[in-house]
Amino acid sequence: MKTPNIGLFGFGCVGQGLYDVLNHSLNDIGQIKKICVKNKDKKRPLPLDRFTFDKDEILNEPEIDTVVELIDDFEEAYRIVRTALENGKNVVTANKKMLAHHLPELQDLSVRKNVSFLYEASACGSIPIIRLLEEYYDNEPLQYIGGIFNGTTNYILTKTSLQGLSYEQALKEAQEKGFAESNPENDVEGWDALFKTVILSYHALGTVIDFRATPRLGITTLSPKETEFAKQRGYRIRLLAYAGAHSEKSYISFVLPVFVDAHSPLFDTNFEFNGVVTEGRFTSRQFLKGKGAGGHPTGSAVLSDLSALRYGYKYEFKKKKFSNWEESPNYLLHVYIRTGSGSDFADAYLTEKDEFIQDRQNKIYLGWITYENLKKLVPVLKKEKGFLALIGEPWNWEKKDNEKWFNLKRIKELQLI
Repeated sequence: MKTPNIGLFGFGCVGQGLYDVLNHSLNDIGQIKKICVKNKDKKRPLPLDRFTFDKDEILNEPEIDTVVELIDDFEEAYRIVRTALENGKNVVTANKKMLAHHLPELQDLSVRKNVSFLYEASACGSIPIIRLLEEYYDNEPLQYIGGIFNGTTNYILTKTSLQGLSYEQALKEAQEKGFAESNPENDVEGWDALFKTVILSYHALGTVIDFRATPRLGITTLSPKETEFAKQRGYRIRLLAYAGAHSEKSYISFVLPVFVDAHSPLFDTNFEFNGVVTEGRFTSRQFLKGKGAGGHPTGSAVLSDLSALRYGYKYEFKKKKFSNWEESPNYLLHVYIRTGSGSDFADAYLTEKDEFIQDRQNKIYLGWITYENLKKLVPVLKKEKGFLALIGEPWNWEKKDNEKWFNLKRIKELQLI
């Protein structure tokens, strides 16, 4: 067992969280030899001699065998990680955007250099989901992986549903508590959850999702209409990230708002908590819940990777050989769509319409849409500032035939038709 000598890049929320949990660990996990930061003038809680402003002091230092990357700039993070791997150093990172852009490339490089490349902290905070996929589900076919992958949006949606706050009020409170950045676009537009979906689907299904082509709709156009609809029908609104198998050779993936009912494990997953749902062919459904935001939960995930490095742990990517998947264009999804009262475009995308509601400002459609049409509709809705949400999660829709999944009995119970 070898204790890592660590070079740390970044000393923000997560970097300081790692420093704290490392110093309070029950075991000797490793030592931070040097911390590289960008701003020379910023006041920090450690002596100046612990820091460097030159990345080469870490990347080219033979004594440092492990690089921990915890910075915001994903392009600079990529350069740091690639150089560290090329120099034969183990790497631990939490940068999900960088991984979504470069994961297969960096994974291949780590294999060629025979070093570890770990990133448990990149997805779902304190939930050890990547290790679970790599170790527990390494040989079992999975049907899907999905859930609440972003704590910031979940905090906002909890505040709107449970306390009746407007989106703007909830966002402001999330910013005041440090869950949301001053520019929250990465979270509220669904990018953060999508990057995590790319990472987790690579381990769960063995496929690399093209995040640029994946349907993604955030919560910025959430209105009181959705809050009212959810309250009337016993729902709560969540932002659902999902990648799932439609058949043995096809899949769908998305990040979309969803109306969940009290039977869903996501119904009571509130505030900054994340919830991950996955289902194996043999082990059935599993649900994991934990804090998805904050320095200490994420720092704890980094610490777990550092602990594993003492034993030479590496991801094996056993499902990568099954990566010849294709998207399923005819898969049907049950949706709620809200547009302006003067807009008629939604009709053209729906395969079936269950219910239609109209007032002076809005048109609301409940019906079924193909995955292919969903991909076409989402950009139009963004332009028109409309809103779309799934009605229930895909794993709760019964399979009627090869192309259509729905639970007719449940729809009738909810008086949707």
